[in-house]
Amino acid sequence: MVKIGVLGLQGAIREHVRSIETAGAEAAVIKHKEELADIDGLILPGGESTTMRRLIDKYDFFEPLKAFGQAGKPIFGTCAGLILLANQIVGQEKPHLGLMDIKVERNAFGRQRESFEAELAIKGVADDFEAVFIRAPQIEAVGNEVEVLAEYQGSIVAAKQGHYLCSSFHPELTDDHRLTEYFVKMVEK
Repeated sequence: MVKIGVLGLQGAIREHVRSIETAGAEAAVIKHKEELADIDGLILPGGESTTMRRLIDKYDFFEPLKAFGQAGKPIFGTCAGLILLANQIVGQEKPHLGLMDIKVERNAFGRQRESFEAELAIKGVADDFEAVFIRAPQIEAVGNEVEVLAEYQGSIVAAKQGHYLCSSFHPELTDDHRLTEYFVKMVEK
């Protein structure tokens, strides 16, 4: 059984753990950089990307997270996690981890009160995935190696590049675990 970690600094940690376990994998909350050595894949949860980056720096996670991804270990970034993975962020000079060849815009669908749910077709996952968008980013552009998995009203909201997966929405906030199952299969491969 593969072991998937959830970066446990901020965000919907408990919900991701439940989703990983429902998808048939072992889950671990990662609070120390040394724990990255014990897992096969990692989820960067939603939350607030600037706060998460401060915590990543405070707990000396930055280089270990980059090395984890560069070593070929799968990483799934949801909402703020997607922003952490992007190599370009609109209105920001430098990216965070910069592991995925995507350009993102933060809060592209509005503030907290504009949160919504929408049914999406996600390539290789589902034709009817109920996605929860909360202060969600959108992917404005993708590199040649990036596969677009889902769009909402013309905006890219899910993508994959090799062993990296990202979504603008929160798959962990519903009882539909098919996107987490898709990531578990990526980790198993």
